[in-house]
Amino acid sequence: MRPPFALVLAWRESRGSRRRLALYLSSVSLGVAALVAINSFGANVRTSVHAQARTLLGADLELRSRAAFPDSVEAVLDSVRRSGVRLARVTSFASMVLAQRTGRTRLVEVRAVSGDFPFYGIVTTDPPGLWTTFRAARAVLVDPAVLVSLGARVGDTVHVGDARFVVAGVVSGAPGDAALWTAIGPRVFLPAQYLEETNLLRFGSLAQYRAYLELPDATVQRFLNRHNALFQRYRIGNETVAEQEEDLTRALGRLARYLGLVGLVALLLGGLGVGSAVNVFVGDKLDSAALLRCLGARQRTVLAVYLLQAIALGLVGAGAGVVLGLIVQAALPAVLGGLLPLDVAVSLQWTPVVAGLGIGAGTAALFALPPLLRLQAVSPLRALRRELGSGSRATRLWSWVAYGALLVGLVALSVWQAQRREAGLAFAGGVLVTTALLWLTARSLMWATRRWFPRRASYVVRQGIANLFRPQNQTTAVILAIGFGVFLIATLYVVQRNLLDQLALDSRPDRPNLVFFDVQRDQRDGVVGVFTGHGVSPLGVTPIVPARIARVNGHPTDSVTADSLGRGPNRWALRRDYRNTYRDTLVSSERLTAGAWWGRSAARREGELPRISVEEELATEVGVRVGDRITWNVQGVLIETRIASLRQVSWARFEPNFFVVFEPGVLERAPQTFVLLAREGDATRRAELQRDIVIAYPNVVSLDLTLVQQALDGIVSKVTLAIRFMALFSIGSGLVILVGALTASRLQRIREAVLLKTIGASAGQVRRIFLTEYFAWGSLAALTGVLLAGVAGWALVARLFELRFRLPSLALAGVWAAVVGLVAAVGLANSRTALSKPPLAVWRELSE
Repeated sequence: MRPPFALVLAWRESRGSRRRLALYLSSVSLGVAALVAINSFGANVRTSVHAQARTLLGADLELRSRAAFPDSVEAVLDSVRRSGVRLARVTSFASMVLAQRTGRTRLVEVRAVSGDFPFYGIVTTDPPGLWTTFRAARAVLVDPAVLVSLGARVGDTVHVGDARFVVAGVVSGAPGDAALWTAIGPRVFLPAQYLEETNLLRFGSLAQYRAYLELPDATVQRFLNRHNALFQRYRIGNETVAEQEEDLTRALGRLARYLGLVGLVALLLGGLGVGSAVNVFVGDKLDSAALLRCLGARQRTVLAVYLLQAIALGLVGAGAGVVLGLIVQAALPAVLGGLLPLDVAVSLQWTPVVAGLGIGAGTAALFALPPLLRLQAVSPLRALRRELGSGSRATRLWSWVAYGALLVGLVALSVWQAQRREAGLAFAGGVLVTTALLWLTARSLMWATRRWFPRRASYVVRQGIANLFRPQNQTTAVILAIGFGVFLIATLYVVQRNLLDQLALDSRPDRPNLVFFDVQRDQRDGVVGVFTGHGVSPLGVTPIVPARIARVNGHPTDSVTADSLGRGPNRWALRRDYRNTYRDTLVSSERLTAGAWWGRSAARREGELPRISVEEELATEVGVRVGDRITWNVQGVLIETRIASLRQVSWARFEPNFFVVFEPGVLERAPQTFVLLAREGDATRRAELQRDIVIAYPNVVSLDLTLVQQALDGIVSKVTLAIRFMALFSIGSGLVILVGALTASRLQRIREAVLLKTIGASAGQVRRIFLTEYFAWGSLAALTGVLLAGVAGWALVARLFELRFRLPSLALAGVWAAVVGLVAAVGLANSRTALSKPPLAVWRELSE
C-alpha cells in the first residue's frame, strides 16, 4: 500500500529544511524538557510520599500538646497501653548545650525519648546500633552539626541544663529528616528518665509533648472519634499517617506546581520560537507552494504537506525534550537535596512522557498553523509574478480559526499544568493581556514614528526609523516575541527576588546579634551582671507574658469558632498561645496603621479598660478592629482589654516584635520571663559570653544570629538553585525567541543592505541603519516587557503570596540593557553576510 502523496512529499520537502529548522526543534525541546522533568519529579514525589508516609511519621498516630498531658489524657494513654498498644513519648524543646572540653556552646533541639519510637523506619547511628542501647546509660546521641559547632567528638562530656552526659555517638539518619530543620536546630537525643535532672522545663519554657501510638489502620479514626471532645478541651493536636501523606503531598505539590508553571513559561516561549522559525520557513517556501499548485496540488494538500512537517519535527523536538527532561528529573533530587524530608526514588513515569510528546507536537502544530495558512492561500500565479498577494476572505477566516485553536490550547494547557482552574485561567489571562498590550505597543510605535518622523535627523537615523513602519515590516512580530519573552522571564525574577527577600534577616551594622530568652524574673539582674563582666551592655530587656484569648467582644472563643457556615475568625488564631509584652513606645520595626498609641503620658482614665495594640494581620484573622474587646486568660486570671490601635510589623527586622502589646500598668505582676538583646562583634567573645551564661543559668537559651544567618543562607541558596535551575529553560527559550524573531527579517535585511550598498552606502552606514532599527525594537520591547513584569510581579507577590512588594528597579534596568544589547548583537550577526560581501555576490546567492 502506497503512503499518501502529502506524506511522501512532506518527507522529501523536509530534507532540504531540516538543518534550517534546528531552531524550531530546540524551541520545542526546551519547553517539553522542563515540563517532563517537573511532572515526572512530581509523580515520583507523590509515589515516595505514599510509600514512606508511615515511616515519616514513625507511628500510626501522633498526639501533641504545648503543655504536659493532663491526668485525663494520661488515663486514656495508660488504658490503650494496657490493651497491648505500643506507646512511645518524645518531649522536645530548645536549649543550650555546653561542651565541657572545649567550652563552646550551641543552641540545639533537645529530644527526650522513651519507648520504642519510631515504630516504623530505622534511626541509623555511628557507631551502628546505638539507638536501642544508649537509653540504658547516661548518654546522648547528637546530630553531626552539634559536634562540628562544639568542636567536640564522640566520648566528650556535654552539659544539658544541670545534667551531664557522655556523647555516645552520632545520628546519621532518622525518619522525616530534612537538612532544612537540622541546619537551624540540630538535635540532641537523651533518655527521658534524665529529663527532670536538667531542670530546663520551667515556667514560660516552650516545649512540645508528643505521644506516639501503634494502632491498626481501622482503629485509628475510631480512637480519635471516641476521645475527640477530651482532646479538643485540652487542645491536644493529632496527626495520622493519612494526614501526614496529605500534608506532605500538598506542600511538595505547591513547589512542583510553581516549578511546573516555570516549565510552562519555557514551553510558551518555545511556541513563540516555533512561530518565528516557521514564519521564516514559510517565506522561503511560498514559491515551492505556488509551483505545487501549478502542478495540480489542491490547497489542502499544500497545507497538509507542510503541517505534517511541522508536526513530525515537533515530535522529534518533543522526543529530544523528553530525553533531556528525564535527565533533569534524575538530577532534581540532588538539586533539592536537604529540602525534602524523604528519599525520592527516581523512576520512569510514562504519563508525563506521553503527555510531553503530545504537548510538544500539539504546541508545534498550534503555533505553526497561523503562518502555514499563508501557504494554503498561495496562488499558482505566484510562480510567475512574485508580487502577487494572497489574502482572501476565506484565508482570513481560517486564520481566526487557527488563532482560536491556539487560544483554547493555551487555556487548556495552563489549567492542566496549574491543576487549579482559577490559577490556570489567571495564567492564561495574563498571557493574553500581555500579548494584547505588546501588540498595542508595536502599533503605537509604528504610528508614532510615522506621525513624528525626525525629518531633520541624519540619513542613517531616518532610514533606520523608516524601517519600523515600511511595507512588510517586522515590528509587530519582533516586539511581540521579544517583549513577551522579557515579560515572562522578568516576572519570574521579580517574584523570586521578593520571595527570597522575605528570608533575609535585618542586616543593619548596629543590629543585635545575640538574643537570650527564658530569663526568669529572679535571674534578670544576674544575667545583666554577666553581660557587664564581659563589657557588653544589653540593648533591650523585654518582658514576655504567656496568655490565651478567652473571649472576643464578650463571646467565649468556643462559641465564636462554632460558626456552621465556616465564617468568622480563624480558629488557629483564637486557640494559639500568645507571648505578649508591655511597653509605652513603638519600636523601629512597627508602624501604626489605625487608632492611637497611648504614649508615655497618656494615663488610662478610671474605669477604662486596659488598652492593647494588635498586629493588623492578626486583627484580620481574629476578626476585630479598633474599639473591640478581647479578654485574656493570663495564667488563670481573666483580663479584659480594649483594642486601641493596629500596627504593621516588619518581622524581618530584628527587634522584639509581638502580635499584641499591652500598655504599662497591666501585666507587671503577672508570671513572666524576659528576653535580652546584645551585640558583640567578636566571635570569640560572643562564644565566651554564651558559655558563662549557660554555666551560671542553664535554663537560659541564647541564639547567635550569625549562625542562624549562615544556616538560612545555605537553605535559601538551595531554594534559589532549584528555581534558577528551572528558570534556565525559560532563559534558553527566550534566547531562541530572540534569534528566531530577528531571523524572521533576515532576508529583508540582506536585500535592503544590498540595495543600499549598490547605490553607494558604505558598510558602516548600513550597520548604523540596522543598529537604529534594532535599538528601537529592543528598547521598546524590553521596556514594555519589564514594565508589565513589574505589574505582574506586584500582583503575584502582594495578592497571591500576600507579602510586601519591592520592585528591583536596578536589576530590571539591567535586564532592559542586556536585552537591547542582545538584540543589536544578534541582529548584526544575522546581517553579517550582506555587510561583508560585495552586492553582486549576495544577489547571486539570493537568486540561487
